Amino acid sequence: MSNYAVAMEAAWLVRDVEETDDAIGVAVSEAGKRLNETDKQYVEVEPGVTGCPACGEPFDAAFLAANTALVGLLLEIDVFNADSEEHAERIAKSEVGGALRDVPLEVIEIVETEADEDDETDDGAR
Repeated sequence: MSNYAVAMEAAWLVRDVEETDDAIGVAVSEAGKRLNETDKQYVEVEPGVTGCPACGEPFDAAFLAANTALVGLLLEIDVFNADSEEHAERIAKSEVGGALRDVPLEVIEIVETEADEDDETDDGAR
């Protein structure tokens, strides 16, 4: 069994905002609140980034139109004692998806991590 760091992208809709910075702040705050309410404080929430199609430079993943924004969020979770990358992906989606119902999620990266001595007796996500 191995430990994995799983990164997911989420699409978050924010209404009644006038600037992308405000939309990003609201999205991160709302996602964090929903995760905390379901005891998932161990999921890290950050603004997502995307590459500029012209120059490739990264910028915030947020699109604003008619005072409504679609914000891309990056969610990271550590999964312990998974049988494989696919198993880690299923655990991560289950943990995060249960707290963020009706929020589209896509796994973008899975990295195997080294086990700590304390982790060897734990199961699941943390």
